[in-house]
Amino acid sequence: MRVLIVQSNANLGGLWRRHLERLQATVTLVSTGEAALSLLEESSFDVIVLDLVLEEGSALTIADFAEFRQPEANVVFVTDTTFFSDGSIFNHSANARAFIQTATPPKDLAAIVHYYGSASPGREVVPA
Repeated sequence: MRVLIVQSNANLGGLWRRHLERLQATVTLVSTGEAALSLLEESSFDVIVLDLVLEEGSALTIADFAEFRQPEANVVFVTDTTFFSDGSIFNHSANARAFIQTATPPKDLAAIVHYYGSASPGREVVPA
């Protein structure tokens, strides 16, 4: 399972990465929208863990670009705000699969990502 984490807080992103690596995921961590967009042009991912509020860049732009370039990639949005708490994120992002709080325990986030990174019809899971 290949995972891209887009998180401005390097410590939090690193914590998530470690939990996902324990589940045998290959994880790439970036802190800006520009870095995420560059990676989406050259690498493919099964799941994108995307902080809704980035210090640099737009999460919705990244999700839209991923939908265009990698329609099989699932996006798990994380946030520490109440914005989109009504579930409307699923109306704005076709590839959104989950919307969770940043404070979600890392092992729970890893389980959610693992679920959405598992094989689905038409997609083969590549061993790490």
